[in-house]
Amino acid sequence: MEIVTTAAAMQRISEAARCAGRRVGCVPTMGALHAGHLSLLARCRADTELVIMTLFVNPMQFDRPDDLARYPRVLEQDATLAQQAGVDVIYAPSIDTMYPPEFATHVTVEGLTTRWEGAARTGHFRGVATVCTKLFTACRPHRAYFGQKDYQQTLVVRRLVADLDLGLDIVVLPTVREADGLALSSRNVHLSPEERREAAVLSQALSAAAASVRAGERQAERIRSGLEARIRTAPLARIEYAAVCDAETLEPLSTLDDRAIALVAARFGVTRLIDNAFLQADPV
Repeated sequence: MEIVTTAAAMQRISEAARCAGRRVGCVPTMGALHAGHLSLLARCRADTELVIMTLFVNPMQFDRPDDLARYPRVLEQDATLAQQAGVDVIYAPSIDTMYPPEFATHVTVEGLTTRWEGAARTGHFRGVATVCTKLFTACRPHRAYFGQKDYQQTLVVRRLVADLDLGLDIVVLPTVREADGLALSSRNVHLSPEERREAAVLSQALSAAAASVRAGERQAERIRSGLEARIRTAPLARIEYAAVCDAETLEPLSTLDDRAIALVAARFGVTRLIDNAFLQADPV
């Protein structure tokens, strides 16, 4: 496994693989790898001949300096896990390499970024779109792999790739969860034992919402209010949003259709968690 730190070096490796007819896959990460990341790497390894994992804690997508400072950084551990997962190249640029003093270009995806995470985290998706554009330019992958937990992000990245003709496929894999349903996240390490126990309420609320749809509920507001009520049973949860939306546009629904998704975000102490679940309604 090789670790490279400049876009020029990464481009040379990727171009050589492409010229040799090898398919290039990329798994963008901010490190602090867990089983969710490893599932993406495993799929990338199965699909492609050159597996690139990017490792960059992107300051541009953090709306709070304290959140950026707390984000776990364990490069040596991440490198060991990446090698065990069959990664060929880690692309790990420095902040100064990615954003030198003269840096003046940003990428904005409109529409999809105005609600939910976009409203809660000022500038977040501009940071995501900018860093993904730079990572894809450096890595030149045929495919890039993301997890469903960051569902709104996956839609934004797909829109970015389509609009800028970047020429790669975005593959989204199911959220990997703990035994009690909590979605794996690098931020989970900041939960206290009590917060960790209560955080499972997010997936429980989503499961209850899906069950209500299977039982015949079609009114989005009833489903949404049920989500909120279930989350509020956890005393430490501070809800930021609970929404039932169109799964393509993320616009709130009044009546469920077959493209619905439930989105939730809540804080447990200083830790902010998000989760989601598709709500498959049978045609009425």
